Amino acid sequence: MIRNVVFDMGGVLIRFDREYFIQRLGVNAEDERILLNEVFRSLEWARMDRGSITEADAAKSICARTPAHLHEAVEKLVTMWERPILPIDGMYELIGELKRRGFGIYLLSNASVRQHEYWPRIPASRFFDGKLISADVKLVKPQPEIYRLFCETFRLAPEECFFVDDTPQNIEGAFEAGMPGCIFNGDAQALKGTLQKALDTPL
Repeated sequence: MIRNVVFDMGGVLIRFDREYFIQRLGVNAEDERILLNEVFRSLEWARMDRGSITEADAAKSICARTPAHLHEAVEKLVTMWERPILPIDGMYELIGELKRRGFGIYLLSNASVRQHEYWPRIPASRFFDGKLISADVKLVKPQPEIYRLFCETFRLAPEECFFVDDTPQNIEGAFEAGMPGCIFNGDAQALKGTLQKALDTPL
């Protein structure tokens, strides 16, 4: 029986649209390409998620290989990409209903240590019973160890948890750890239907 629903954050609770974050800085097409590759597709971004580099060091490293006129943009993307927070439509209401139905609500996210600063500004955060962030434990999804550690941390049985993530590899990792789940494609109403079947409860 499913007793807990575990959510990813970026792309599930809040919008994580790299192109949009860059475009709102007002740069030209060539600079958009540079910023996409050098910030969001960088080793530094992956290392921030793993907790092996700070935001300050990541920005410094990225700026060392990007044109000077983009340094301010790099700083903003590394340290303020979530401003303003953009919740995904319908997720606050859905998670609130799950909470009212008595399900445990948890977060398992690949994110840097700065996640703790902006987490309270995510509207649905008020419903969560606990969270495990990759940078804090030096593990990232889809490593099997992070799913096991998550369950151990909150004393949950993996088969009693249903995992929602927007990345197929992360759902596959959860399955390998014994945790059922589904891929979220941005449609809260469709997710509601999937959860009603998986949890065998009306929402």
